[in-house]
Amino acid sequence: MENIDWKNLPFGYHPTDYNIRCIYKNNQWGELEVSSSEYLQVHIAATGLHYGQEAFEGLKAYRGKDGKVRLFRWQENAKRMQNSAYGIMMAKVPEELFYNAVVKAVEMNARFIPPYGTGASLYIRPLLFGSGPQVGVKPAKEYMFVVFVTPVGPYFREGFNPVTVELVHDYDRAAPLGTGQYKVGGNYAASLRPADRAHADGYSSVLFLDAKEKKYIDEAGPANFFGIKDGKYITPQSRTILPSITNMSLEMIAKDLGLTVERRTVPLEELGTFDEAGACGTAAIISPFKKIVDRETKKEYVYGDVAGPYSTKLYTTLRGIQEGEVEDVHGWTTVLEGL
Repeated sequence: MENIDWKNLPFGYHPTDYNIRCIYKNNQWGELEVSSSEYLQVHIAATGLHYGQEAFEGLKAYRGKDGKVRLFRWQENAKRMQNSAYGIMMAKVPEELFYNAVVKAVEMNARFIPPYGTGASLYIRPLLFGSGPQVGVKPAKEYMFVVFVTPVGPYFREGFNPVTVELVHDYDRAAPLGTGQYKVGGNYAASLRPADRAHADGYSSVLFLDAKEKKYIDEAGPANFFGIKDGKYITPQSRTILPSITNMSLEMIAKDLGLTVERRTVPLEELGTFDEAGACGTAAIISPFKKIVDRETKKEYVYGDVAGPYSTKLYTTLRGIQEGEVEDVHGWTTVLEGL
């Protein structure tokens, strides 16, 4: 067993033993390659460096109470990466290749899978980028697909305790008809400065409004927003928002719990009507909001110091499915044998 303080592990990069790579050239994907190097040899004119031909995914492997290791809805990650590749004209990674690379990366780094009950998991990062050289603005002819893993703790150091976030008007995360729906690096680069400012202001994260009218809730930093009121689970619908696999799963669980699910535009003024609100995504699962503070108007939307009952039930149910404690009635998990 790796000598790691699993219970106090941050959400960050921790070196592991191996990563998996595959090259696309001559209109076809090659064989999977195993590497022990943490570095890539990349052409100086690679489109991933110059023109933003880059997409990534994030999923986790969990050690369950029964000792088994599970992946959660990897097929949806594979589909989303294919959609991102389509959006910025990269070669698509076939689902089988995606799965084989992910499983191989987990298997070869099995000693880094955190034990059950520590709150930690093995984060899996598939990466696809244009590795072929171009000087003109056009797609590459060669692509590299990489999968590396790293053990991580909670995304927010508060864990499942409510956080305070800053709502901003003076920054946009993605253009209305741009790349917001794709998991590409540029969207995250655009969020770095407002997020850094929010941290400097004493907040855990930043909440964006829609770029066109500044009237509707967009992304909650690197995650989706949701609110709960009147027996409803409400989450924004927009082309600028990344389709979150966690949010999609929470919608299903919400229905199982008897909530009505509404995916629609969420006006800024509606923030004051929710009983519970939070952010959801692979890294945090759910991060409940203590309050939202509008940086421009100073208006505060307060939800309480303790996570609400529905947020708590949604979180414990989803985490329970991922760790094998709650019956997987929707067939979301894949058990990796022998780990």
